[in-house]
Formats: sequence, C-alpha cells, structure tokens
Amino acid sequence: MSAVLAPPKPIWTTALPDWGERILAGRSLTPVGALFPEEADAAMEVFHSLRMVDAIVDGVQGPLMGDVCLPWINDFAEAIFGSYDEATNNRLIQEYFLLISKKNGKSTDAAAIMLTALIRNRRQSGEFLILAPTVEIANNSFGPARDMIKADDELKDMLRIQENIRTITHLGTGATLKVVAADSDTVGGKKAIGVLVDELWLFGKQPNAENMLREATGGLVSRPEGFTIFLSTQSDQAPAGVFKQKLNYARDVRDGKIDDPKFLPCLYEFPPEILEVNGHRDPSLFYVTNPNLGLSVSQDWLDREFAKAENAGEDSMCGFLAKHLNVEIGVNIRSNNWAGAPYWKQCEVVEVTLDYLIKNSEVVVAGADGGGLDDLLGFCLIGRERKTRRWLIWCYAWAHSIVLERRKNEAARLLDLQEAKCLKIVDTPGQDVQELAEIVARVFKAGKLHQIGVDPSGIGGIIDAIVEAGVPEKDNVMGVQQGWKLTGAIKTVERKLVAKEISHAPQPLMDWCVGNAKSEVKGSNLYITKQVSGSGKIDPLLALFNAASIMLLNPPSKEKQYQMRVF
Repeated sequence: MSAVLAPPKPIWTTALPDWGERILAGRSLTPVGALFPEEADAAMEVFHSLRMVDAIVDGVQGPLMGDVCLPWINDFAEAIFGSYDEATNNRLIQEYFLLISKKNGKSTDAAAIMLTALIRNRRQSGEFLILAPTVEIANNSFGPARDMIKADDELKDMLRIQENIRTITHLGTGATLKVVAADSDTVGGKKAIGVLVDELWLFGKQPNAENMLREATGGLVSRPEGFTIFLSTQSDQAPAGVFKQKLNYARDVRDGKIDDPKFLPCLYEFPPEILEVNGHRDPSLFYVTNPNLGLSVSQDWLDREFAKAENAGEDSMCGFLAKHLNVEIGVNIRSNNWAGAPYWKQCEVVEVTLDYLIKNSEVVVAGADGGGLDDLLGFCLIGRERKTRRWLIWCYAWAHSIVLERRKNEAARLLDLQEAKCLKIVDTPGQDVQELAEIVARVFKAGKLHQIGVDPSGIGGIIDAIVEAGVPEKDNVMGVQQGWKLTGAIKTVERKLVAKEISHAPQPLMDWCVGNAKSEVKGSNLYITKQVSGSGKIDPLLALFNAASIMLLNPPSKEKQYQMRVF
C-alpha cells in the first residue's frame, strides 16, 4: 500500500515591488491570491450574500455585497479567507494592513469581513473583535453588521444582536463579534480569534496604543487560525506612534525590504515619482487612492472638495490630501512651507553623528531656542568641515514630561522621537539646559567651539549652565536677534541646502520640524513660523538658524595651523 502524500505546502510572497505600475494602471494591489481556494470560495459565498442596507446602487435599495463589490475588495477579502487551512486549523497569513482613502466603503467592508469570519468560525465560544478608537467610529462598524443581519431571515435565526453592548452572538457556536471603543471600553484579557483595528492613524496619536493593541491581540498566541486586520486612512498629521510603526513596516514588506509572508500589505498611495512632481494634485489621478471611485465616492464630489480646499487655504488642502488622497504629511506637502523643506532630505547623510561632527570640523558653532515647560528646548551644532567647508549639522531637543499631558495630541510623536534618540523627555526642570551645556562643554574641550547663539530673552539659564559645565561665558555666548534679523541666516541655509553644501544627520526630529515650518515674507524680510498655531514644533529649526547666524560670519578655524620650514 502506498503512503498518502500530504499536499505540498503553499509557497508565496507578500511583496509587491511593481505596486507603482499596478496602482497607476488600476490593477489589484493584493500581492497574493487565495492559498486555499476552496476555503476562499466558501467564505466569499457568505460575504457576497450579505446586504449593504444603507446603499442605493443603480436604483436598487440595499444591494447584495456580491452585486456591488469591486474587484479590489474581493481580492483583499479572498486573501484573508483563503489563507486559512481547514485541515490543520492554521492560518498562513496572520496580519493584514489596508490603507485606503476616506469614503471608499471601509467601515461596511470591515463589518462584512468580520461578520463572515464569525459565521465561518468553527471554534466554540470564540471571540472576534472590532477595535475602534472612539465610540462614533465603533458605531460606524457595528451599524452595518447589525443591519446586514436584520435584512436576512436566515441570519436573524442564527445570530443574536445586543445593541447596548455592540455584540453579535452566534447561537450555534456561542462565538461573539464585539465592537469595542478603545476610549471607553477595556480590551485587556481578550482571547480573540480575529481582531480588526479600525482607523489605526487615530491610535497613533495615543501614547499607550501599542500596549493596548498588544492586550487586544494577545489571545492570538493560542489561536493558530487567528488574524489581525489593520484598516486606516492617512493621518491628518505626520504619522506617529503605532500607526507610523505599522505603516513603515507594511511599506517595507510591500517593497521587498522585509521578507514576512505572514504580513499582507495593501496600500493605496501615490508612487514617489508622482508626489515629487505634485501629480497628486491632478484630479485625473484621484482614482489612484480611491479604488471605489464610481461606487461609494464620485469624481464630481472629489473635484468639488478639492476646489473648496484650494479656496479655504493650505491647512484645508493638507486635510483633503491626507484623508481623500492618502498623501502623507511630511517635510514637503504644503505649497507655503519653508523654501528649504523640499531640499532637506537630499542633504541627509547617515555618517553625520555628534562624534563625526566634532572630529571632522575645524570650527563648531551652536544654537539654542525654546525651553519653556510647555515647549521644546531645541539645540543645534553646525561644524565647518575641514577642506570641503561643508556645513555639518546635528540637532537635538528636550521636552519636560508635563508636555505629555498638556499636548496629548503630540505625546506619541515625542515618545517616538525619544526612541529615535534625537529627543529626551526630562522630569526635572533644569535637566534639559544642564545636558545641553554638557554637549557644549564637550565641543569646547575638544578645542572646536567658537560660540553658542541663543535668543537674548532666554539666555540666562543657558549661560549659568554652560559656565557651570566649564565653558567661560566671555567670548563663547552670543545673543542672536530674532524675527526679521534671522533673514540672512534663513536664506543662507536655504541656498546651501539647494547646493548640497550641507550634510545633516538623519533625524526624524528635524524632518518633523522642517515640515512644520512656514515662510512668511513681510516687506523684504523673511520670517519662519509654524504652519498651524498651537500645533507642531519648530524650536530645533530655529536653533539651527541661531547657529547659522554665527557660522555665516565665517569664524576662524580653531585648529592649530602648522607650517614646515626648510632651511
């Protein structure tokens, strides 16, 4: 008798290196099809039989999902359901990330996917979870699932709805689908089989979100058939926290930089070459991040919203670009940003560290700005490289822990920057200026310091600290006039960035600050202010301009000059 051979294990990749060509051509962005087609077919039969109650399509009220779903969502759903091996009760792809523009049916699709998972589930008393950042968003997902059940007599007999606790129970298996608002409900102790995290960008603004999601998905360790789906639009600010982590990871998997076949990314965003030429502002390309165009979102509606955003100003336009076109807010999204912003990233050099700057500079100047309890203390070193005379730039910042409470919308970002080692959160007033002074003293003891430039209105505490650190006040501290008097420094830095005569450390702190900066011209003078009052920080960038004000005066080299004489 011959042995029965087990079917070969599927081999697949979730990388999609040609995604840019695919998205422009309107082709599928799901990198892998159903690994188990029979399982996918059975689940999609359920998925397609669900009724989209609140929709009217081609004059039909409440069409079936199968009659209206476009290929892109069918491909994504098939990949989820088709990754489950019924024979071994094991799911081969366990994490999914869908980045999609607003109004593309995300909440309805989420409800249908999770309801299908509940119906197809085999585990008795299993738990499924939709985790939303707010009650309103939780209701957006629970409502469609509830209505799908009420519109189907078979489902009404199979499933019980408890609206007060946003829970749906399968009467046969005892399994539940619960929609949880993270801002009001607890997620600890869950043993979920499947977790769908909606609007991950909002979780990115919560400093405790990573631990909360870890609690919510912890039960997957003992659930081999388990899965996690992350759904999100782009953030209305530069990505931060857990959203930034997942988005960057998803991009690296998609681009083939990370090999993780258990993670499936599906990201509707513009290719870099389109963003570089502002092609994302061309209405004829709005389809790129709106795969549901013509169904849940119309070209006419997007055109009108785009025109309204143009009329309302750049802040409104940024909101439109982020939410409806998935354009990431960064150093060069705004048309009125600081003129040096488009050239900032091109001058990033990984070799530039604090040690490198001190070692390779013939003279070093420093700058500081800010430092209030509700603010950052920004710091910058500019070294003039020997022989090349290139400017080497390294920046840092400090924040008092109280800012995590006062500026909760920025707390997750500040923690990210601390993890990236370009910012430190301190608990004790004075610790920030003390550590700043220690860096200045290090440069001074290396024989490279020319001067430190600071805002005269905030000079006192810094002088005391650097003197205590062993740096004489005389000749080493310079008050730098602010406002229009920084015009020369600002324009000099702009020109040097364009000419690539600056090499700066790769620091997310400065990417953020540069992206927050806005140019204002009054008369013949140039001012740098924040894009949005009360939001974001630019103190380290202003510290850079303070340092540049000194460096543009061409300070002499601090290195000893030796001459050889031959007699």
